[in-house]
Amino acid sequence: MPKRVAFYVRVSTSDGQTTENQLRQLHEVADRSGWIVTAVFRDDGISGAKGRDRRPGLDAMLKAVTRREVDLVAAWSVDRLGRSLPDLLHLLGELQARGVDLFLHQQAIDTSTPSGRLLFSMLGVFAEFERAMIVSRVRAGLERTKAKGTRLGRPPMDETKAEAIRALLSAGTGIRETARRTGTGASTVQRIRASMTVEEAAIAEAA
Repeated sequence: MPKRVAFYVRVSTSDGQTTENQLRQLHEVADRSGWIVTAVFRDDGISGAKGRDRRPGLDAMLKAVTRREVDLVAAWSVDRLGRSLPDLLHLLGELQARGVDLFLHQQAIDTSTPSGRLLFSMLGVFAEFERAMIVSRVRAGLERTKAKGTRLGRPPMDETKAEAIRALLSAGTGIRETARRTGTGASTVQRIRASMTVEEAAIAEAA
């Protein structure tokens, strides 16, 4: 049974490509493969770094995938789908969850074939490696900051202001009004109120 295929094509404003060139090559592949092209989704003049919410063509294509209207999505190149490897893997995961395969012309990847599935798995390995490297760099940065004696997190509140907040709260002043009078954020007042509640419960229990 012929595969129902959706083409996704995209050009940014500065890469010198045209969607017509992409479509011509994809139609040639479809003719050779006996695919039935059921839809063409385009994003013209939109960067691949933008998310689905700012790429109407990509959004429409994924909605067609969700409705199971296609068996395979074909794109001219992997960078037409996205610039970020994690984003690309997320997209591929969405297709795979719906039983839809992906064909990338320039990279010769077809996830409906054993070799294509192998390449898909390799992309997942590289994505995991990239995530591990990011975590490692963040941890190294924190360690360097600690070694320099730099305090991490929010600075401690001035005790005089904290006492003023506690006094207002004890007098029955609301959180927002207390925050306004002391020039403090409502979340900070809520945090102090929560600590007061814990302290009051502990005193009551001890008594």
